[in-house]
Amino acid sequence: MEKKSIIAGNWKMNKDLDEGVSFVETAQNMLLDLKNVSVIFSPPFIGLSDLKVQSPFFKAAQNCHWEEKGAYTGEISVSMIKSCGAEFVILGHSERRQFFGETDLWVNKKIKAVVSNSLKPIFCVGETLIEREKGETKSLLKKQIEIGLNGINNLQEIIIAYEPVWAIGTGKTATNIQIEEAHMYIKKIVSELCNDIPTIQVLYGGSVKSTNAEELIMVPGVDGFLIGGASLDVKSFCSITQIVEDIQENK
Repeated sequence: MEKKSIIAGNWKMNKDLDEGVSFVETAQNMLLDLKNVSVIFSPPFIGLSDLKVQSPFFKAAQNCHWEEKGAYTGEISVSMIKSCGAEFVILGHSERRQFFGETDLWVNKKIKAVVSNSLKPIFCVGETLIEREKGETKSLLKKQIEIGLNGINNLQEIIIAYEPVWAIGTGKTATNIQIEEAHMYIKKIVSELCNDIPTIQVLYGGSVKSTNAEELIMVPGVDGFLIGGASLDVKSFCSITQIVEDIQENK
């Protein structure tokens, strides 16, 4: 059975509790009768408990620690996230790598912790502009994926988000050819990590908005979006989601 498209909104460090609750209530009322799309809201940690959702709407944390408990001031465990009703965790986002020094090995530990607690990782990979200009995109993606998924047996539950770092929040979008090449290469790498070819989903993230969503979702290999800036405005976010729903309905 073909999996639904995924539209995930990463709010990053935006929206207080009241704003988040209001956003989710409004979005669910605007997006009635979704049949072909799963929607994931990813608020700051303060919103995980109070945001009320039901399928096809879900919640994701933006990060986690790999340890279950301990003296890790400011961190949050997977079991804490799970107790808030979240089913997904975003891991390896370029901002975590860039600003907080997260390594591929750290991301691997976090993915293992998430999977072992029966939650689903949204595993972010992607190259910087310098790496792309040097022709290092494929080798970088291969390294991130092989280290990040090392020791993970059930790849069916992994969602990968391809986010070219140079296209995040810049207004720049990778070309359709660049996106297709990256997504197909990611799926090839994952298929080589296991004996069979899993139906792994790869999302695109990088200045996705309502004006380019229709074009981007039609790119081969794109199974949905991980949206940053455009996920902060409920009308924009719902417009993107409805565009994808309508396209999938008419396929």
